[in-house]
Amino acid sequence: FDFAPFADYFLSWMPPGVTDKDYVIAQYDGAVAYMDSCIQVIFQALESMGILDDTIVVINSDHGETLYDHDCYFDHHGIYDNTLRVPLIIRYPKSVPAGLRVPGYTQHKDLVPTLLELAEIKTRTEFDGRSQMALVRGEEANLDSEFYITECTWMRKHGWRTPEWKLIVALEPDFHYKPPVELYNLMADPEENNNLADEEPEVVEFLRARMEAFIARREQELNVTNPMYTQEAWHGHPEVGPAFTSSEQAYNTLHIGDRNQAAKLQAKSH
Repeated sequence: FDFAPFADYFLSWMPPGVTDKDYVIAQYDGAVAYMDSCIQVIFQALESMGILDDTIVVINSDHGETLYDHDCYFDHHGIYDNTLRVPLIIRYPKSVPAGLRVPGYTQHKDLVPTLLELAEIKTRTEFDGRSQMALVRGEEANLDSEFYITECTWMRKHGWRTPEWKLIVALEPDFHYKPPVELYNLMADPEENNNLADEEPEVVEFLRARMEAFIARREQELNVTNPMYTQEAWHGHPEVGPAFTSSEQAYNTLHIGDRNQAAKLQAKSH
C-alpha cells in the first residue's frame, strides 16, 4: 500500500465535495487503468533486463470492491462475492501455459505453496494451503470446493460457501440493516440479491452444521477459540485510540475518504 506509485490512486478515491456517484465509479475505473499502465512498466523493465521469461510474475488482490451493490457504497463491506472474488494472474512460461484460464476455487493460502513449487524450492514448512499447479495441470478441479468466509471490520459476520450456496451469519446486529441470516443460491442468483434463508431452512442448517464442524476442527487443531467469537475489541491501536467494541464504531472511526460525503452519495443513490 505504501509503495509509490501504486498508492497514488488512493489519494483521490473520494475527494471532499463530490456528490455524483458516477464520478466516483469513474475514479475507480481510472484507478484500474492506471494500475494496468504500472504493470506494463514492470513487464517492460523485466524484458529490457532479459529476465522476463525467467521471472514469476503474480498479479493478485486482497479483496474486491463494492461500488453500489447490497446497499454498500464505495468500499469492501461484507462477504458477498464482489468482495471475495479477486484476480489471480500468474505468468511463468516455463510452467504456466500462456492464455490458460483455470476454473475452480483457490484461496490466498494456496499462493505461497504455488510459488514455492514454481521456484522449485523444497521446504519442510507445513502450510494450510496447497499448490495450485495441480489445477494448472488439470489433475484436480478444485483445491477446496467449500470453505469458511469471514469479515470482522465493518461487518462482524462469518459464513460457508459452496459452488451452489452461500450462508452468511451475523455475529452482532448489522448496522447496515441486513438480516441476521442470509442464504443465496449462487447458481440461480450469482449477484446474491434473493435471500432464501426463510424459504430454505434445511439448507441453512446443513451449511451451518458444515461451518460449525470446520470451526470446531480448527479450534482443536490450533488449540485456540475462533477469533470471530472472541475478537470483540478489534482494530485498537495507538493511532486510533482504544480498541473498538463494535463494527459500527470501527466504521465510524476508520473510513476511506470523507464519511459525510459518502453518506450523501449513498442517499442520492436511493
